[in-house]
Amino acid sequence: MEKLYIHILEESLEKKIRILDGIISVNQEQREGLEDPNLDPDDFDKTVEKKAEYIDQLDQLDKGFEELFARVREELNTNREKYKAEIQTMQGQIRKITDKSLIIERQETQNKELMEKKFTAVRSQAREVRKSQKIVNQYYKSMMKNSMLDPQFMDNKK
Repeated sequence: MEKLYIHILEESLEKKIRILDGIISVNQEQREGLEDPNLDPDDFDKTVEKKAEYIDQLDQLDKGFEELFARVREELNTNREKYKAEIQTMQGQIRKITDKSLIIERQETQNKELMEKKFTAVRSQAREVRKSQKIVNQYYKSMMKNSMLDPQFMDNKK
C-alpha cells in the first residue's frame, strides 16, 4: 500500500513539472504580447485566464500532495533504505520544480516591467487623445461663434 502512495506522490510531482512548463510557456506568450505594439487586450486576457487555470491546478496538486505525504511520512522516515530510489527520484523532481519556479519568478518580474511600460504608453496615448479632442472642440466652438457674427461688410445704402 505504501508503494502505491509513493508512486502517486511521484506522479503528482511529474504533473506539477508539466504544469510549471505550461506556465513558463504562457509567460513567454505574455512577453511576446506585451512586446507587440498592437496587443489585443482580449488575447492578453486569454493568457491570464490560462495561467489562472494552471495555478488552480497547482493548488489542487499541492493540497493532495501534502495530504498524501502526511500519510506516508512516517513510513518513509522509518524505512529510508527501503525507499531510497523513490526518495532520490522525488528529490530530483523537487529540484526541477524549484528550478522551474525560479524561471517563472524571473519571467513574472520581466513581464511586470513590460506591463508597466505598456500601461504608461497607453496612458500617455489617452492623454494625447484627450488633448486632441479638447483642441478640436475648442476649434469647433470658435468656428461656430464666427458663423454667428453679423456680416462685417454690409451695404447700408438704400
